[in-house]
Amino acid sequence: MTTASLSTLAVWADGHRSGLLGRTQDHSRHVFTYDPAATSPVAQVSLTMPVRLESWTSRELHPIFQMNLPEGALLAAIQRAIAKLTGNDDLSILRVTGGNQVGRNRFSLPSDAAPGIVETTESLEALLTYPDTEELFHDLVQRYALRSGVSGVQPKVLLDAHERGTAAIGGYLVKSWGQDYPCLAANEYFCMTAAGRAGLPVPEFHLSDNGGLFIMKRFDLTDAMQPIGFEDMCVLQALGASQKYSGSYERVARSIREFVTPTHLQAAREQFFGTLVLSQMVRNGDAHLKNFGILYHLPGSTVTLAPVYDLVTTTAYLPRDLPALSLAGTKKWWPRKMFEQFARTHLALTPARTAQIMEQTAEAVTETERLLSAYLQDHPEYRTVGEKQRAAWHEGVAGLMLRT
Repeated sequence: MTTASLSTLAVWADGHRSGLLGRTQDHSRHVFTYDPAATSPVAQVSLTMPVRLESWTSRELHPIFQMNLPEGALLAAIQRAIAKLTGNDDLSILRVTGGNQVGRNRFSLPSDAAPGIVETTESLEALLTYPDTEELFHDLVQRYALRSGVSGVQPKVLLDAHERGTAAIGGYLVKSWGQDYPCLAANEYFCMTAAGRAGLPVPEFHLSDNGGLFIMKRFDLTDAMQPIGFEDMCVLQALGASQKYSGSYERVARSIREFVTPTHLQAAREQFFGTLVLSQMVRNGDAHLKNFGILYHLPGSTVTLAPVYDLVTTTAYLPRDLPALSLAGTKKWWPRKMFEQFARTHLALTPARTAQIMEQTAEAVTETERLLSAYLQDHPEYRTVGEKQRAAWHEGVAGLMLRT
């Protein structure tokens, strides 16, 4: 196989061949062309790219195809694995990870009859109880890096596992951490626990017994392991992944209004507001455009807001960290009155509902902080980060519950 053979890829949606993705000869543009036979909405690769005769061109790789490009440690592992076989450009990365992507789309060589890969199955129970999770995660990366089409800087892989206590198989995302962010798995676990206690929709998630791995069930797969459409806010706003910090929460609110099915819009607005309130309270400075998204089974079907994911207390590592996106033209930990104005003006929430969400979230954070404190007693290795997390939560809750 040569590098030239990877200049064009076949793109598949829900097992249907949708078209071809490639670069122009001078590499100045990326071009996606629907197959003439792909007339059904099933073949549509994105809500922002309807089926048409004209090609879709983009200077950078189209946002929907950029969405799952690996980053950080996972990208480095993939590049090391394929360096001697093919190129390390975006299309090469999509080729090797293309059989297991988040969302409906898959990728293959144009000559391939299907994009599938042969999956092996792990035991969720074994993953959660393995004593040396550093060794385990290194082994998982070695085995699953080339099967993991998922974005994000945090080290992670996609795999299938027998679900705990059952014979059923589910798709899972397994995360560890790098040296710069120690104990990130436990950090995320408690932030996600607060989200669930606040009434926000969250996927099934677990923390390994020794705190080394955060394991979350994939929400882009049905119980029958069929893919569900997922598109993040970068895709919906026609932005590349590198622009994930370039937007505003007002623009996210507009995207929710534009794409979510009207009968689900109120719930989506309340969920989005609750997520912002929680991010402020737990001092999550990484609530960027790729950390909000939508779900749908097929183009033209019901569109809902995806559940909450990727919540961490970033100020436990970066004390001066600020919100990822702007609100009212500023990036800061905002006072309560700005949240109230945002809820009223951009989300059409009543003052009573706004106050209820804020109070419910504050109570959930306070309750979860008690669980975090108990965990620290048995896990002294988490104490440094955990105490910073607790202090950040106290500051965050106090700042938003103060009425001025």
